Amino acid sequence: MNCLEERIVKDGIVREGNVLKVDSFLNHQMDIELFDEMGKEWKKRFAGKNINKILTIEASGIGIACIAAQHFGVPVVFAKKAKSINLEGEMYVAEVESFTHKCKNQVIVSKKFLNPEDHVLIIDDFLANGCALQGLIQIVQASGATVEGIGIAIEKGFQAGGRMIRNLGFHIESLAIVEAMDSETGTITFREQ
Repeated sequence: MNCLEERIVKDGIVREGNVLKVDSFLNHQMDIELFDEMGKEWKKRFAGKNINKILTIEASGIGIACIAAQHFGVPVVFAKKAKSINLEGEMYVAEVESFTHKCKNQVIVSKKFLNPEDHVLIIDDFLANGCALQGLIQIVQASGATVEGIGIAIEKGFQAGGRMIRNLGFHIESLAIVEAMDSETGTITFREQ
């Protein structure tokens, strides 16, 4: 998706430790027109899939998933990173490790929002090591629902997550795959798709 790659080159900042900072348009301040283009692209790439629900993880995936959901005409469920007093009933729980925050969180989805009849598209902003995706896949599988596909805004193709999840047989559509980044020069190389 060229407009996302162009935006990453224009406004993304490469930091040491394989960190790509895109907070000016993706995961702090959000460019809704860009999100709309991303949603249209995922709708094309997952055409023919029987998707009736989108699942994401708190917090950065929520905005992207909501805009994408408009193109699919389906609700969004997001895995919460903390149990609150207004969460009640039985829950699906998975442990995920955040590449960015360098910590482990338990993510929670109420059992009333995922069931065996659901056909789920997982949406997230980044794919690095694949830990968040593994947790979301675990929750979908525990519910008896079907993972129809996974939509990622930015995949770090030089890290193992994408390869690992694809090797498990899941259909991943990443809109931009970063092949290499250099924090000294700020250069970003993308994989041809």
